[in-house]
Amino acid sequence: MELEHIGRIGVLMGGPSSEREISLKSGKAVYESLKGSGLDVVGIDIKTDGLKENIRLIKSRKINCAFLALHGYFGEDGQIQGILDILNIPYTGSRMQASRLAMDKASSRHIFEVYNLNVPRYKIIDRLSYHRNALFLRYLNLPLVIKPATNGSSIGLSIIDDRRDLEEAIGLAFTFDEKVIIEEYIQGREVTVGILGNQALPLIEVIPKKRFFDYEAKYQPGMTEYVVPAKLEERIAKRIQDTALLAHKLLGCFACSRVDMILSTDNLPFILEVNTIPGFTKTSLLPKAAKTIGIDFSRLCLKLIQLAYEKATAD
Repeated sequence: MELEHIGRIGVLMGGPSSEREISLKSGKAVYESLKGSGLDVVGIDIKTDGLKENIRLIKSRKINCAFLALHGYFGEDGQIQGILDILNIPYTGSRMQASRLAMDKASSRHIFEVYNLNVPRYKIIDRLSYHRNALFLRYLNLPLVIKPATNGSSIGLSIIDDRRDLEEAIGLAFTFDEKVIIEEYIQGREVTVGILGNQALPLIEVIPKKRFFDYEAKYQPGMTEYVVPAKLEERIAKRIQDTALLAHKLLGCFACSRVDMILSTDNLPFILEVNTIPGFTKTSLLPKAAKTIGIDFSRLCLKLIQLAYEKATAD
């Protein structure tokens, strides 16, 4: 697609979720990149989840296409996609239903299990029905990972080695979501696979200096080492890539995603989650992976806009 035919691009960023500050960084990086490419681009700071307010705001900016840099609630859960569908504005990334499925770890894991993809043993608890003496916890082995079912950036996540710490961890997770996942901790190597178009990008191994890849490890410089591409046997790397691409397709994702996984000590890939709007700064993981195959940040942003128009044409 020629640049003059792209029209005005609105970079939607911020949002009302706990990931607002990260989203603003992603949005600023995308805005500056598109501006540097010579496009007509405007930044749109989404501050509420209100339907009417956002329709009014987006219409006022007179955009032809939306680049979504909204992380977490209202960005990755299908809500903003639904609004853009109402306005008939093309947008980057996955459609409404796929976004909703990927954001809800309980729903997406059920799909993965149906298709025999490995996920950690887990239980879902609901704020209204949860009972602290629930017997199912006897069937999950320590250590345990407790996290909100629809949150990102490891916000509200805990790893516990003692059941006496369980209630505090559950309470923390419930401050961010109505549903919580309790899962067994998988010992192994953390890897992430970027998906671009229909291609699985080279693997990245994530080696945090802390026990796990938490909020601080993700966003504090120097807290995590990234090995790009990951140093793995070719057959193992291929299996991980194939698993990630299948997970992306099973949820109906489009254009791009980032699939976070654990490679267990016996070399089995376990899916943790699929992110439909991964971080989008030049040092974020999807752009890092794309760069290894010669796609720099500027080209990556333009590619996603091209795919947005292709998706709209197909619809």
